[in-house]
Parts: sequence; structure tokens; C-alpha cells
Amino acid sequence: MTSQSEIRVSRFRSDEAGRVTADALQTWDRDGLLVIEDFAFSDQCRQLISAADALVEDFDEEEVAAIFSATSQQHAASQYFETSGDKIRCFFEEGAFDDKGKLAVPKSRSINKIGHALHDLNPVFERFSYQPRLANLVAQLGISEPQWLQSMLIFKQPAIGGEVTWHQDGSFLYTVPQTVIGFWFALEDATLENGCLWVLPGQHKNGLRSRFRRINGRLQTETLPEAPSFDENDGTPLEVSAGTLVVLNGALPHYSEANRSSKSRYAYTLHAISGAADYPEDNWLQRGRDLPLRRLS
Repeated sequence: MTSQSEIRVSRFRSDEAGRVTADALQTWDRDGLLVIEDFAFSDQCRQLISAADALVEDFDEEEVAAIFSATSQQHAASQYFETSGDKIRCFFEEGAFDDKGKLAVPKSRSINKIGHALHDLNPVFERFSYQPRLANLVAQLGISEPQWLQSMLIFKQPAIGGEVTWHQDGSFLYTVPQTVIGFWFALEDATLENGCLWVLPGQHKNGLRSRFRRINGRLQTETLPEAPSFDENDGTPLEVSAGTLVVLNGALPHYSEANRSSKSRYAYTLHAISGAADYPEDNWLQRGRDLPLRRLS
């Protein structure tokens, strides 16, 4: 069990154009983390939740039974997962099935996440993801030729929402040089009870610990040379209200506990990379020629 750190994370607000203050940018450089309250408007949160629920309603759970597991990475062997970089696909919670392989909860409460090209293939998510306010903020963070690489709607379902172990986004979305930045939007209140984020402020400066990549035809986690160690007991919880945006440096370790409460914890995430950086062919997530990455402007 992670213990709560004494570190207090600063919180900021953006202006009407989505830009933040110089103090906020200094905090971003120091902590590898930026918390912006009320960045997403309440009606935007509701629209994204409704759009996600509609996608789940249309999903044929009998056709696909790819169970996403962030703890054992069993998904790594699934073609359904590996070829989702340019599609919209639903992934089940591990706890959604009984010992006979049947859904133990209603379909509406069985999905762990939807990924990974919502921002390019669904009009509601596209409109939100390419809004000028968000483009202005990305520009402030200094990504050259920014592109949205992937998107996910994460549900953290009541009672069965799975744990996401400590990780760095750059391990999964690796570029040379390191450029990935995560944008995590709370669409509902995120609390200790329903599985809020935990972070290790400042430890992005230690570099990446591992890479998740294709080795001899299989997706595997590879420990990098001179991999840093992290003191996970220093984890700081980020309880945030709906509409808050948490920006995460790709090397910042973060985590979320399982949700054993009666409340869901919807969140929408986007990951940006620089179009000027090298994106290796052995990364797990790849785009087909029919859906090239788009410049965020």
C-alpha cells in the first residue's frame, strides 16, 4: 500500500484562451506535473461521458472478449490490443467476468477503457481534443510540431475498476528525444476512494526506467540501462474535481489504485508527441497509412 507523502502539489487555473501563468510553467519544469482546475467545462465533461456511454452501448461484447490488464500485461499478446492505434476499441475490466467466462456485471459497467484513436474518429472527442484552448496550452509547454498520438476514455468502474501500477508514459510511447506529454482530464471527481492518480513530483528528472516494445515479434517490457529507481512510498495522491486537467511529463511516474467504491471515475486522456522526434517502429502503438497523425495547431 502506498503511503501518502507530505508534498503538496500546486494547483492553477488557465485563462480564457487556455494559457497558464509563468509560475505554472516553472512548477511544470520542476515537478514534471501541472494541475489546472476547471480546464474542461462541465458541459464538455457531460458530452464526453455521454459519447463514451454510447460507444459502450453499441459495442458487441460477444464478438470481442479482450480483457485489458494493467497489472499482468496479458493484453500484450492480444492482436485486438496491438492493432488499436488507429481504431476505437473497448477493453473489458478483468473483474467483469465470472469463473465461467460470462459477464458478471452489466455491459455498461464492464469496460475498463476505450482506445486509442477516439480523438480522430469520434466527432465529440475530436471536437474536444482539437479545441484552440488546448492547442494554446500545448504550445506553451514547448512541444515542436505537436501531434496527438493516442487517446483513451478510462472508466474506473465501481467495485471492479482495476489498479494501474506505477509507470511512465514514455515507456510505452517512446520517442527520441523523449517528448511525450500526457493530458489527463477528470470527467468525474477523482478521490482516494474511487482510484485517483498518485504521482512522484520531480522524479521525471531521473529518466525512463523501462520500455514496452516489440522484441522478436512479441511485446515485452525491457529494463533500460542505468534504469533509475523510484521510492514509491513517496507517492502523492491527486484528489481532483471534475473538469481538472492533470498534465504529466512522459518520464513522471504515476499510479492509481483499484476502485472498490460505488462510484465510477471517468477520465479522458490524450498523449502528445513532437512530430520532429523519431518514433521507433518497435513501439507497440502504430498508425496505419489510412489514418496519419495530425498536427495540433
